[in-house]
Amino acid sequence: MPLPQKKRWESMAKGLVLGALFTSFLLLLYSYAVPPLHTGLASTTPEGAAPCSPALSEPEALTPANGSAGGCQPRRDIVFMKTHKTASSTLLNILFRFGQKHGLKFAFPNGRNDFDYPAFFARSLVQDYRPGACFNIICNHMRFHYDEVRGLVPPNATFITVLRDPARLFESSFHYFGSVVPFTWKLSGRDKLAKFLQDPDRYYDPHGYNAHYLHNLLFFDLGYDSDLDPGSPQVQEHILEVERRFHLVLLQEYFDESLVLLKDLLCWELEDVLYFKLNARRASAVPRLSGELYRRATAWNVLDARLYRHFNASFWRKVEAFGRERMAREVAALRRANERMRRICIDGGHAVDAAAIQDSAMQPWQPLGTKSILGYNLKKSIGRRHAQLCRRMLTPEIQYLMDLGVNLWVTKLWKLIRDFLQW
Repeated sequence: MPLPQKKRWESMAKGLVLGALFTSFLLLLYSYAVPPLHTGLASTTPEGAAPCSPALSEPEALTPANGSAGGCQPRRDIVFMKTHKTASSTLLNILFRFGQKHGLKFAFPNGRNDFDYPAFFARSLVQDYRPGACFNIICNHMRFHYDEVRGLVPPNATFITVLRDPARLFESSFHYFGSVVPFTWKLSGRDKLAKFLQDPDRYYDPHGYNAHYLHNLLFFDLGYDSDLDPGSPQVQEHILEVERRFHLVLLQEYFDESLVLLKDLLCWELEDVLYFKLNARRASAVPRLSGELYRRATAWNVLDARLYRHFNASFWRKVEAFGRERMAREVAALRRANERMRRICIDGGHAVDAAAIQDSAMQPWQPLGTKSILGYNLKKSIGRRHAQLCRRMLTPEIQYLMDLGVNLWVTKLWKLIRDFLQW
């Protein structure tokens, strides 16, 4: 029997009040779990803490090693500056596997799967950090702080990062993070991205919560002011600083070529850089920018565009030095090996929607309010030779971190809340 009209309204009102109270509680909890955005660059490491290596102005130069010559040793000390929406989760999986295979020491965050992003990185954020501690690999999301990172790894550590076409990155970031950037909520119409790009300055609030996700995100992740005047000489100074500090800047659009250069630089084996695409969106969730919107997105992210143009040029100079024919052979070998692993590991041979993933351990983290990130089902019958490698290659970031013993209490609590509310 249906409820009387008055009782139905009373029930709805109570639900709204309880919902508002619960949401306020969650926001309060989150405010304690998430650091302030504009934390200064000063080190938060206790005074007198002995670094693993001195904070040099420039890293030690590395000469790419030809693994086929048999005269080099695999490099095991690596800093990966993990940028957002750049295929970095796929590269993270490669580093997890290599470090686990060789028993290396990771510098992991504590409580979350990132180093209190968007605050600047500090050594004190590392799980079980002690003054003077030295690590082999740092690879989780952070806002880069070179001196703090430098103090955790040996002097000969290899620094790498990955960039992506800024317009494509902006589109991806807008659709992935837009729901948690409050100034986007006032955008009307079905295509909020197009609406925003018609007049970004009208909607963008540089001091707004999570605003950094939607303006020069690469510049921000690398530790610079993403709202810097494009005419400032600091822009070029920052770009050249990145060039001095990083031994290799990979490009998402040329991921296989990037991995070949990385393999050569680190003197790794082909098996070390095999991969499956992780954290990819389904095609229907990836609207392509039109010519005009692409131009507007590039102009809006002009600092990132200048950064990308610089390293796109330097990337192809590295390819030329490596040898075009040799690059083509090694890329072909990598793709053949990846295809072989796809046939061995993946049930159905392709990625599937979140609802079709049978094992929760294979379920990737989803953006708020939608399940657009694809994942994989592991084949049920895999030979002993490949079973462990297949599982590791397909394991999403959060589950892999838990497998490696990382304390993720904040991330797990947030997931429980989201599951309960069906967000």
